[in-house]
Amino acid sequence: MSSPHAVRRQDKVMTDARARETLAAGFCGRLGTVGPDGWPYVVPLLYVWTDGEIHVHNTRAPGHLRRNIEHDPRVCFEIDAPGEVFAYGRFECDTSIAYTSVIAFGTARIVTSPDEQARFFTALMRKYADPSWNRPAEFFPRLDEITLYAIRVERLTGKETALPTQSDRWPAKDNTKSPNARPPGVM
Repeated sequence: MSSPHAVRRQDKVMTDARARETLAAGFCGRLGTVGPDGWPYVVPLLYVWTDGEIHVHNTRAPGHLRRNIEHDPRVCFEIDAPGEVFAYGRFECDTSIAYTSVIAFGTARIVTSPDEQARFFTALMRKYADPSWNRPAEFFPRLDEITLYAIRVERLTGKETALPTQSDRWPAKDNTKSPNARPPGVM
């Protein structure tokens, strides 16, 4: 499932296995679609990654997301986890952030099988629910009120920047990208 499109920063690319692990463990993703009017639309959603597909749900009531997917099932899904912001050089622009991110491109389909919907909600509750809530397990009386989307992933890329050790960050180590630059008024 690796992308045939070149990732510019090859030094930040995750292995396919690491990208899948990161996707499985992520908290919230953003689903991007394009509508019949050509406008992009992005919505944050909780999700489950299983069997090579990303599953998300929304209300059954017709809305922006469903109209877009019915218009064009090609979608983009993104997750990220920010880390610490750090300085690597002596100028303010020499600042970066530790992070992980995964981007998936694929095709969305609407899942109508009640069994598949129930499996999704079981997995969703295993991922997000607190076991101490002590509620009836695997009981989903409102399946007919949701739309479940399954995104078959066709391309998957992950990128990350690890937080450097203190000894590899400014001021201990100066990795300024423009070492000959001088601030205004400095000769």
